[in-house]
Amino acid sequence: MNRQNPCVVQSSLLTRLVRRASNTIFGQAYGFDQITKLRDYQQRVPIRHYTEFWQEWWQEKYPDLINRTWPGRIPYFAMTSGTTTGRSKYIPYTSEMRRSAAQGFLDLLCFHFVNRPDSRLLGGAALGLTGPTDLRRAASDVDVGSVSAITAGALPNWFEGRVLPPPDIAGIEDWEEKIRRLAPLSLRKDVRFLGGSPNWLLIFLDELAQAGDTSGVKLVDWYPNLELIVHGGVNFAPYRQRFLRLMQGGHAETREMYSASEGVFAYADKGDGEGMRLHLNGNVFFEFIPAEQIHSKRPDRHWVGNIETGVDYALAISTAAGLWSYIVGDIVRFVDISPPRLLVVGRVENGLSVFGEHLIEAEIADAVAAAASNTGLSVIDYSVGTVCQDQRNRHLYLIEVEGKPQPIAAESFAAIVDKVLCSRNDDYSELRTGGLALSAPEVNFVAKGGFLRWMKSRRGLGGQYKVPRLVTDASLFDDMRKAILSQAIEGQSHDG
Repeated sequence: MNRQNPCVVQSSLLTRLVRRASNTIFGQAYGFDQITKLRDYQQRVPIRHYTEFWQEWWQEKYPDLINRTWPGRIPYFAMTSGTTTGRSKYIPYTSEMRRSAAQGFLDLLCFHFVNRPDSRLLGGAALGLTGPTDLRRAASDVDVGSVSAITAGALPNWFEGRVLPPPDIAGIEDWEEKIRRLAPLSLRKDVRFLGGSPNWLLIFLDELAQAGDTSGVKLVDWYPNLELIVHGGVNFAPYRQRFLRLMQGGHAETREMYSASEGVFAYADKGDGEGMRLHLNGNVFFEFIPAEQIHSKRPDRHWVGNIETGVDYALAISTAAGLWSYIVGDIVRFVDISPPRLLVVGRVENGLSVFGEHLIEAEIADAVAAAASNTGLSVIDYSVGTVCQDQRNRHLYLIEVEGKPQPIAAESFAAIVDKVLCSRNDDYSELRTGGLALSAPEVNFVAKGGFLRWMKSRRGLGGQYKVPRLVTDASLFDDMRKAILSQAIEGQSHDG
């Protein structure tokens, strides 16, 4: 845990990164040897999205990138399906980033130990639901795979023998087969740590309930010594109530970790929902672009020295893998400055504004969470898109919940979502006035396993895959509706 001044840590890091890369093709093109301060760097190096980096600097020589944007050969590429588009990306990854990822995880554990001085976390097993652990050899000394596969061996030796799943199960590509085998095995272990994306953790826990020989339906019944649940990847708000119910009677706590294929960015150092502390010394230099300027040719570029709380920023990073002012795609909002602590509130290209409503993912996630809490329903997964029926524009929510909702639940759920969004977003509220520009939202409950079936047929299963939350692609949403609603359930409401 670094307690130095954030500005000193980050400015020193940028200087080191620039010096390391000064003799690369990229460094020579942008005069890295003449950069002495942040202003020099920002004047010379523009912000870029993945597609621009790929086309301008990586695609021609991929997978054998030598001295292009980072010195030497890039040894790894973290492959991701892409949160919004689903198209595969190949993110350069280095040994420096591998070590920093491990350090970020250890820093998170340190904050847990500070909060829990009587911790016995390291006395048992750690279960992590990650992506595939196999790497594909793409060129001589170059491997491609999920970031979890790349970082699998980076943890300290004292984790050896305590990590689940074991190699023979971790290597199984079929997600359903993997959790079928992992669930009963984990019940025979003293699991004290759980990690993964909230939605996939809940799917695993459903499998655990079927595999268990106890009558209990809470985590303490399966893992009596469970102490820590680390989650990330998707907004936790819609799942919070279900996790709280599962955690009743035990002594586990949750902590969020903000990581991606590009690196580890932040981790929770305080309580649930109180923001995540920036991983300042993790070989990632952070820039923050006001969200409304993300498509500007010359946007304002902030750093830890001049950020403000309550402002939505697009995150840009420069790393020890040759990413330079690279737009990650996330929108973050700071809740504290000293130390810098943030929340992830959405995606750059994943707002919902088909009709001018300008909703962001965090607003919708909070509305879904409020509706679930007020109707007593536990959300398993959800997605929202737009439809136009009988010349009426509306939002359609596909919601998968536990059990069978009551016949009036869909209308109640939709009404609460509508009320929360009207109170949070002036543009949405104005469009909803009179229901002329935007009709009341509609909720369709999804039969259990509906999203899982669609993911399996369209994208794949596993911790690295995500259900798209806000879908503006009409053909994609139509495909989702047909596949996911193919098995109707009681309590369903349809307007056509």
